[in-house]
Amino acid sequence: MHVPLTVNDFLDRAATVYPQRTAVVDEPDQPAAPLGPWTYEQLAGAARSQAAALDRLGVGVGARVAIVSHNSARLLTSFFGVSGSGRVLVPVNFRLAPAEVEYIVGHSGSEVLLVDPELTGLLDTVKAEHTFVLGECDDEFFSGRDAGRPWEGDETATATINYTSGTTARPKGVQLTHRNIWINAATFALHVTLSDRDVLLHTLPMFHANGWGMPYALTGVGGRHIVLRKVDGAEVLRRVEEHGVTVMCGAPAVLAMVLDAAATWDGPIPGRDRVRVIVAGAPPPTRTIERIETELGWEFIQIYGLTETSPLLTVNRRRQEWDDLDPSTRARKLGSAGAPALGVTIRTDESGEVLARSNVVLESYWEQPAESAQALEGGWFHTGDGGSFENGYLTISDRKKDVIISGGENVSSIEVEDALASHPHVREVAVVGTPDEKWGEAVTALIVTDGTPLTADDVIAHCRERLAGYKCPKRVEFRDELPRTATGKLQKFKLRADFWQGQDRPIQG
Repeated sequence: MHVPLTVNDFLDRAATVYPQRTAVVDEPDQPAAPLGPWTYEQLAGAARSQAAALDRLGVGVGARVAIVSHNSARLLTSFFGVSGSGRVLVPVNFRLAPAEVEYIVGHSGSEVLLVDPELTGLLDTVKAEHTFVLGECDDEFFSGRDAGRPWEGDETATATINYTSGTTARPKGVQLTHRNIWINAATFALHVTLSDRDVLLHTLPMFHANGWGMPYALTGVGGRHIVLRKVDGAEVLRRVEEHGVTVMCGAPAVLAMVLDAAATWDGPIPGRDRVRVIVAGAPPPTRTIERIETELGWEFIQIYGLTETSPLLTVNRRRQEWDDLDPSTRARKLGSAGAPALGVTIRTDESGEVLARSNVVLESYWEQPAESAQALEGGWFHTGDGGSFENGYLTISDRKKDVIISGGENVSSIEVEDALASHPHVREVAVVGTPDEKWGEAVTALIVTDGTPLTADDVIAHCRERLAGYKCPKRVEFRDELPRTATGKLQKFKLRADFWQGQDRPIQG
């Protein structure tokens, strides 16, 4: 018997087994009135209503629906109401500049656009056939009073298109199928031992690789979702205490905020010996890992993956053999990318690039066949990261793709360079990631001018007019020249070397 794997499986199970259990506690400080708290029966009803609303609009199976939103119960519902009815959800980074959102909505061919109430200014320039402001369309989309036409289900169908910054100035749309998402969620749940007793604090933006799969995985086991709209270290600790949080995901910057808040927290740190914190992006320093486990008393788990891999490829979690190690030694072991997740095969090629094979690898890049063929050449996904794979564990040593991971967000250095180079007095520019305790990596611009005096503030202001704030340089240095090869190729590894010398997690290449 072959039964298609679809995202509906997760919500259907929760609504069947745990109908009256609280499913989601919405962010109380939403610009629109928070929804719920909802039970799983109510969450399933809201998803059916969203599907019915799309039916009434004439939005067919396979059509794209874009949503630009902070974390919210409405966004959580859309993973099931849109994808679960056979449409394709396009979750867009709410931090992007209007021109970037406009490109994604247009490139994806989205017929419907849903925007957060704080982002209604997008509607001045971003157009779609049907546009709605979340909170103003609740009666039509999330009432729970009606149901859409049943979708038969196709595990090979695209469930979401997630746009990711890469090595080109334009983001690529990663097509993740229902099968990709299902297997990633189930595998993630297995490796981090999710159960119906878990309470997840959504410290990770849900749009980011679909919250790494937690909207699906936690739903499938009947856990409770606690929505956090904006990350603040003290607020994270407060909600861990208030809601009995047991698990959260995030970038190293989230850990830095929590550690800072813990230093002035009045009373015992909430969640000691209970919370599991799962981290991805640029790995945090060994000292930070040690502090998470000793000062907070939280378990540190590291994963590695890309949007193109749904994203779980490897997981590094404390194992039995490490129980008797001192905290510093154990932290060093937890600093590697980890061991392959179930169903993942990892190897490196002759150049040291990390390659992967798995059911979680993307179907293709949306309407970019040449890029898709290159990424999947030879039946392996080419990560663009350099590393070594020894004794069952992967260590990432460099990034061949020109991507900076700052605060858990991918920033294309080429995209930033393009924006800075448009300044009339910038003759040459190189953008690299440099070590930053809070953000993991800081976007740093090295600039050669045409002789006209410029300040760092001038450069950053110019960039902010063209790109989202998180992509703009946090640091600007002016140089007389930039190192190049005899053929004129910029030697970024030389530029990075000065910044990363002596760091315990150098990024080279």
